[in-house]
Amino acid sequence: MAKSVLVRCPGCRREHTYVEQRYPCACGAPLTVPLPRESSPVSVRYRSWATAWTEVECPSCGHHGQWPQPEFDCACGVTVRLAAGAAGAAGPTAAPERGERLERVERPPFQPLTIRTSYDAVACAAQFLRWLGFIGVRGLVPRPATGIDLRGPTMLGLVNATTMPARSREVETLWLHAALESASAVAFALAGFDRGSRCQADGLGLPLFVLDLTGRPQPVNEPAEALLRRGAGDAEA
Repeated sequence: MAKSVLVRCPGCRREHTYVEQRYPCACGAPLTVPLPRESSPVSVRYRSWATAWTEVECPSCGHHGQWPQPEFDCACGVTVRLAAGAAGAAGPTAAPERGERLERVERPPFQPLTIRTSYDAVACAAQFLRWLGFIGVRGLVPRPATGIDLRGPTMLGLVNATTMPARSREVETLWLHAALESASAVAFALAGFDRGSRCQADGLGLPLFVLDLTGRPQPVNEPAEALLRRGAGDAEA
């Protein structure tokens, strides 16, 4: 059972019951973003990519993924975050290391799109790619015979919205189409990716993202994490 805690909004002092959020890891196991043991709720005054996400290790497969920080919006208009180190969380973020300064792209928070149908999955993936900086991305519905679900001037994407993990043949087909068009390729899947597709994508440098039903894509491999850090600028160059 998910853990719940009583949280008082620092703005209006109203009490809320916050429940730990669960997400599906790429391996299929449920993953919970833990609540800090020693923390106090803080109002989020400055949002940035670095502070909106936290790294959590999956207890089943050991994969380190980036997941949303425990936070919620109060009716008074304050965004409340449950984070350790309250003084630092409420103010501007510390200066990044040199590597982060060169790669990290500041963006507004991604607005998730709840997924109820395969059409929603395609729309969510397209919205996520546009948020990353890919221009003119649109979903192709119904799915073309090529298996390409997303298309933009400089990118192609696939969205496996079935209950089965995406297979290596899907990844290979996407990569071949992208190579022929000199485009970037990105793959999404609701049920994750099988071992063969992950190995192939790693070898090709193809980003893989898993979609959860709340509409928050999560990176599965290093190319996806790199794309998340830098955005589409380098990919489209």
